Amino acid sequence: MATEQWFVGPLPPGTGETMPPDDLEPGAQPCGDQSWSTARGQPGDPAQAEPEDVQEQLPVASPSTPSPELLAPGPGLTPPRLPLDTIFSPITDQLRYLLKKADDFQSYLLYSRDRVQKEQLAKAMPTFLKICEPYFLYLEAAARSVTPIYGALQELVRKGLLEISQQLTLRLEQLVLMYASFGFVDLEETDPLSISCFFCGRFSISPSHEVSIFRYCAPAAYTASRFPRYLYKKMRWNLETTPEHSSWGHDSHVDYYFLCYRDTWEDTGKSPANSCPQIQKLWSIGRWVPLGPAEDDLYSWILCPQPPGDYQQLLTIGFEEPSHMLATDLLVQILTGQAGPARPPSTVGPTAWAAQGS
Repeated sequence: MATEQWFVGPLPPGTGETMPPDDLEPGAQPCGDQSWSTARGQPGDPAQAEPEDVQEQLPVASPSTPSPELLAPGPGLTPPRLPLDTIFSPITDQLRYLLKKADDFQSYLLYSRDRVQKEQLAKAMPTFLKICEPYFLYLEAAARSVTPIYGALQELVRKGLLEISQQLTLRLEQLVLMYASFGFVDLEETDPLSISCFFCGRFSISPSHEVSIFRYCAPAAYTASRFPRYLYKKMRWNLETTPEHSSWGHDSHVDYYFLCYRDTWEDTGKSPANSCPQIQKLWSIGRWVPLGPAEDDLYSWILCPQPPGDYQQLLTIGFEEPSHMLATDLLVQILTGQAGPARPPSTVGPTAWAAQGS
């Protein structure tokens, strides 16, 4: 895959075939909320690029994308009051570039007659999702992890960063689903080569607790064995807890949280014709509860076809799916209410979890 080109070249015009635009019009956006995506100018976009070339164009620490550390003022210093356009200009430039690349993927899927070329693009899809990871890392960390440094503008900046993150997330989800509808991408979670979910950022809620965000392109059964029944997951958060004053050799612990919905049609045995569509899905946030084998029992893990687990419901949201941004906000409220510095979730007993989730 390292030697495969994303785009072999311009498509030959054919009868009745509409060619995709070579570039985005200034100020135009392919999808989503555009209120934070009107930066001046647009990065260059070469017509042909291999995944390695594009990765070089988007370094992990781009000079045009300020890091939270660079924005943080020193002790005793008053942060400069920058206008929103100045703060968001390099961020929206990066967003426009990634959205343009997503449009290129979609255009070649819809308009190219070369199936081999489409298959090459499908193979490059995981690379493109990887390229977006540093951008997600910056957006979520700057919005949720950084000590407020913008004064009265703090909430506007936070909301703007999270809306940009949500816009790119939904665009990537749409792109993967489109490739899956043409049969070029597999969404089955049990397939190790599938793109069932993708990384959407990471942030910290305390010095010892860090949250990673993943979004499933399509709702997936909670477990491969479909237990608990009628339960489907849409987002996953990995809460990594690192013991304070830990030294090398002390492993961190990871707890898993999910945004799920319970299909009330299946649960009650009613058909869609006899049910109200608005109350089909009951959304909630819950925690993965492992039922075995023991973590240190390697032999049992080898013999276990799939790890059994249950769903500990912590928050009932309702019959309307929360937005990508709101779901993570709700999880943060749950974690900050349940897990203080001295009581990480991994040390809380099942009885306490049951009481808190009721």
